[in-house]
Amino acid sequence: MSTIHIVCPHCHKTNRIPVKESYNKANCGHCRQSLLDTHPIELTPQTFNTHIQNSDIPVVVDFWAPWCGPCRMMAPAFEEAAAQFPLKAQFAKVNTEEYGQLAAPFGIRGIPTIIIFKNGQEVDRVSGALSAGQIVQLVSRHIG
Repeated sequence: MSTIHIVCPHCHKTNRIPVKESYNKANCGHCRQSLLDTHPIELTPQTFNTHIQNSDIPVVVDFWAPWCGPCRMMAPAFEEAAAQFPLKAQFAKVNTEEYGQLAAPFGIRGIPTIIIFKNGQEVDRVSGALSAGQIVQLVSRHIG
């Protein structure tokens, strides 16, 4: 049976789970919380590389700041899009005001910027506020 590595959105431990078309239940082997939680997680310098390097599914990162109007405007759309990809993509946010050192290596020039990582590498990038539908289309190109 084929398996994939999923990083728990709660405790940040890596889990190996069987590949399925859809999941009714999938809990972390360490903290026992649901791996099906689609709420975007906040990445920090301590958790960023764990998620980017250890996840076999795309990691969709929204680089944003609290003072940014378009960032705040896009936040509900980002959450809405995330809900459509349980165990297909991990949605995360990086507060560039608080963790500028995470954005700097990627040359973020404007926010919001969404970067999709797959197998530890950047595979796509879009700057500017997007609707939920646009985010779904963007992420769908990198599933599978």
